[in-house]
Amino acid sequence: MTLTSHVIVLLAKLFSGFTVRWVDCQPDTCQRIYFANHTSHLDAVVLWSALPREIRAVTRPVAAKDYWSSGWIKPHMAASFNALLIDRKEIKVHRSPIDVMLEEMGDLYSLIVFPEGGRSSGEEMGQFKSGLYYMGKKRPDLELVPVYIDNVNRILPRGEVLPVPLLSCITIGAPIFLETGEPKQAFLKRARQAVADLKEH
Repeated sequence: MTLTSHVIVLLAKLFSGFTVRWVDCQPDTCQRIYFANHTSHLDAVVLWSALPREIRAVTRPVAAKDYWSSGWIKPHMAASFNALLIDRKEIKVHRSPIDVMLEEMGDLYSLIVFPEGGRSSGEEMGQFKSGLYYMGKKRPDLELVPVYIDNVNRILPRGEVLPVPLLSCITIGAPIFLETGEPKQAFLKRARQAVADLKEH
């Protein structure tokens, strides 16, 4: 891990003061898709930093290329936590973002994804887009692990540049899998509920 990676982890802990709870789930380096609610640009950094070091080493946050490629600090940060940058604007017909993610995972990496797509207000989760369903369908061996991130949206509110130190909590729940023959909308509703249920813990 690079020096910048260590600095990012330390700053994430400093600004978010996060506590991590594993509920019916244990830290493991097996291949997983961690899927979480999304309220802040800091979500990916904070969740990645909250994972144990050996899991961080094989976990890549999926992030928007248009945001993390601008300026000079953000691309350097993205490279430091091994982000997988996805182009949301120029999507190739023969190579979907899901195909790119699965290729980049290979048989080693886990991913951190935000199925809502864009950030929500923090009060109510948006509906999940279909990507998580297709990843579960194409790679049924992957553990799909729900995560609820609480209070990070207040650390870096919309429109702000500098984070405000606050306490946050990350709850990681039991893995789910796409069941044989399960309809897409039923699965996405179940996955969204798995994240929402963690808010109560």
